[in-house]
Amino acid sequence: MSREEGLSERQLADLAEFEESAAFSDLEKRVLRYAEALTRTPADVPEELFNSLREHFSPRQMVELTAAIAWENFRARFNRGFGIEAEGFTEGAACPVHVAAGVAQHGDA
Repeated sequence: MSREEGLSERQLADLAEFEESAAFSDLEKRVLRYAEALTRTPADVPEELFNSLREHFSPRQMVELTAAIAWENFRARFNRGFGIEAEGFTEGAACPVHVAAGVAQHGDA
């Protein structure tokens, strides 16, 4: 799906280190920071970041962006709660996952 939406192979490969990647524009990096901030528990979006996005997106677009991020976060947490695993549709595909320093992996204690 990501490729169909215009993400390059490089962007997919660099997603975990998007901050340092030249594959993402400044605006794309801000959107990814916003997604990370909304996904944290508790969600904490710096006002400066939110306002910097409002310079590029209309109120309607901000609602759509926020809803898309929240929906994907909901689905991920719901699936995790019920132990729902991938169905193998992306067999052989890779999606590097960034793990923040000091954050325990699922099952780690």
